[in-house]
Amino acid sequence: MRIAIIGYGRMGKEIHSEALKRGHEVKLVIDRDNITDLKYLSKGDIDVAIEFTHPESAASNIMACLGAGVPVVSGTTGWLKEFNEVSEAVGKLDGTFLYASNFSIGVNILFNINRQLATIMSRVEGYNPSITEVHHTRKLDSPSGTAISLAVDISSSTDMEGWVSGDDNTGKKISINSVREGDVTGIHEIDWISDRDRLSLRHEAFNRSGFAVGAVFAAEFASTRKGLLTMSDLLGF
Repeated sequence: MRIAIIGYGRMGKEIHSEALKRGHEVKLVIDRDNITDLKYLSKGDIDVAIEFTHPESAASNIMACLGAGVPVVSGTTGWLKEFNEVSEAVGKLDGTFLYASNFSIGVNILFNINRQLATIMSRVEGYNPSITEVHHTRKLDSPSGTAISLAVDISSSTDMEGWVSGDDNTGKKISINSVREGDVTGIHEIDWISDRDRLSLRHEAFNRSGFAVGAVFAAEFASTRKGLLTMSDLLGF
């Protein structure tokens, strides 16, 4: 498989290494210093693009891939206000786009369990959900896209009215507490707390390799499919 990597920070480099381990060819690497090289994207030369950049550039990068007829996988968070525009482009261009707020296989299992637990807890009185996420100090978005995804799934299965960053004093929204410290790769914990006890789900990433493995798996999956895709499609949830 011939891959273009868009964004060559820590994640881009991890993805590059993992792609080579799995026998793929990285034909194009694009970073902020050569962003104009997006013009070289071509479905005849590139089988799939993997995009990990910044919120302000993600949508335009994704649209460039779709315009070139190249399937694209993106793990950039914080840009979803433009998701509908990208979704419409996928349909109009008969393109392929797989988005995930987190490519870790473990986190996507957590997403699935979180949805199941929220459905159960919606039938039980006295429990209030909250989310804590911890990341390294260089992380740009807060709360994390993963935490927001967890909160949205809880809200859709319960009578909670969305989420709020920080503590919620109304009892109607899911509190997401964000911590930035050291070089923490990523911790996400969902707590359901009553006056009697606490029920918790937790995922902790030890390093970034899990995200890179998932991103390459997703690229392999997306390269032969059409439409809007998710990690649930890949994992069969």
